Amino acid sequence: MLELKLVKIKKPDDANLILGQSHFIKTVEDLYEALVNSVPGIKMGLSFVESSGACKVRSEGNDPDLIKLAQDNALEIGAGHSFIVLIKNAFPVNVLNAIKVIPEVCTVYCASANPVEVIIAETEMGRGILGVIDGVKPKGIESGEDIAWRKDFLRKIGYKL
Repeated sequence: MLELKLVKIKKPDDANLILGQSHFIKTVEDLYEALVNSVPGIKMGLSFVESSGACKVRSEGNDPDLIKLAQDNALEIGAGHSFIVLIKNAFPVNVLNAIKVIPEVCTVYCASANPVEVIIAETEMGRGILGVIDGVKPKGIESGEDIAWRKDFLRKIGYKL
């Protein structure tokens, strides 16, 4: 029997999230080290869903509220070997390469500040992530005014000269 579920990620509006899959218990410590070594002053909470042995949600971080939210989201997702990272004072672009080169990280499903829903498949054995819904559907094609706004925004936040 297969059941599909939809899990809405809970996070503050000013936080970004990264959702991925890994394969080893040391993921929690390796993610923490990758994040703090990438961005001084980053605030974070992260959780990893262990799918063998004790089958616990393992967590780390340096912000108690983000740690608690990461734990709650990971438990709600409940998909084996998945991880969720919630960050403030940084953007995913600042940490994604460091996360992707962690040897046990298999994939990154999503990195976003948008509202995110996770599509879960559940069987008698457990749960798996089928995909994500990241934000809302397009409202049209960008105009010249939209292009100008995009370019201005990237310069405002320091990502372009």
